[in-house]
Amino acid sequence: MSDQNTDQRIVDQNTGVDDLVSQNLTTRRKMRSLLFHVLYAADAFDYETSAVVIATNFNREYETNIDLEGDIIKIVNEIAIKRDELDEQIVPFLENWKFDRIGRCTLLVLRYAIWEMLYTTTPHSIVINEAIELAKCFAEQDSYKFVNGILDKIYNSIKPEEAGDSENEDL
Repeated sequence: MSDQNTDQRIVDQNTGVDDLVSQNLTTRRKMRSLLFHVLYAADAFDYETSAVVIATNFNREYETNIDLEGDIIKIVNEIAIKRDELDEQIVPFLENWKFDRIGRCTLLVLRYAIWEMLYTTTPHSIVINEAIELAKCFAEQDSYKFVNGILDKIYNSIKPEEAGDSENEDL
């Protein structure tokens, strides 16, 4: 019976780990989704309305509970400041495509993913996968294929140490 109890504890512990990993991924995905919404609103206001004001409105109207001093606000502000630099990363990889033709939601997904590749230690495979998921949810139909292609080319063009290719994640 002792072995059976030990086996049950191992199963319970393993299930707990899987649940924690699943919850962590779900939480990160929700955070990325909220970030996208705040970024979209900031873009809609031509970055003249602060991310804090936008998040405050989201918190009041949609009960989102975005931390006004947290990662979402900091990242939206970083992307807003660096958007021209991020856009420059995209242009060289537009084959038979003009930058102005990129849909607004697709562009925001790309900006966020490129920022994450360049300025965090999140593995590129996770960044690209999460960007694809954001594109499927919020961008134009089939734009996830475009997002995947552009991000893959961008990642391959930068050094892994610059891309933050590590097993540790910041977000």
